[in-house]
Amino acid sequence: MDLSNLKPAKGSVKKSKRVGRGQGSGKGGTSTRGHKGAKQRSGYKKKIGFEGGQMPLQRRLPKGGFKNISRVEYKAVNLSTLQSLADAGNLEKIDIETLRAAGLVSKNDLVKILGKGTLERKLEVHAHSFSKSAVEAIEAQKGTVVKL
Repeated sequence: MDLSNLKPAKGSVKKSKRVGRGQGSGKGGTSTRGHKGAKQRSGYKKKIGFEGGQMPLQRRLPKGGFKNISRVEYKAVNLSTLQSLADAGNLEKIDIETLRAAGLVSKNDLVKILGKGTLERKLEVHAHSFSKSAVEAIEAQKGTVVKL
């Protein structure tokens, strides 16, 4: 066997339907598009959500909720994560740069330290916000909390 006698599998290649090539072809006239209406014309594209003139679903349903413009979104980091980070790097101080280097937060994230997990070493923690339980746990280990 060589490249000169390679062929596609039988029945896998079909002839394309040549439409609009005169009445004798059997596909002349309307070129398989049917009679009249938008779908028959060139450049037809149905709008997303169009239901044939019926009131579309997204307009039948009521609007809901509201967007709080004063919401501040924080990236949550637990004490257990801080503990594992401190153990891995033998750290005394954990700030935003440390968390960023570890891949836990992105460039513009605001960080909130939450109290899930336990802390077994004295740490100086810098973050934008802290939960009450996190502050208690850090201070119980004689650590310091620095709010940015």
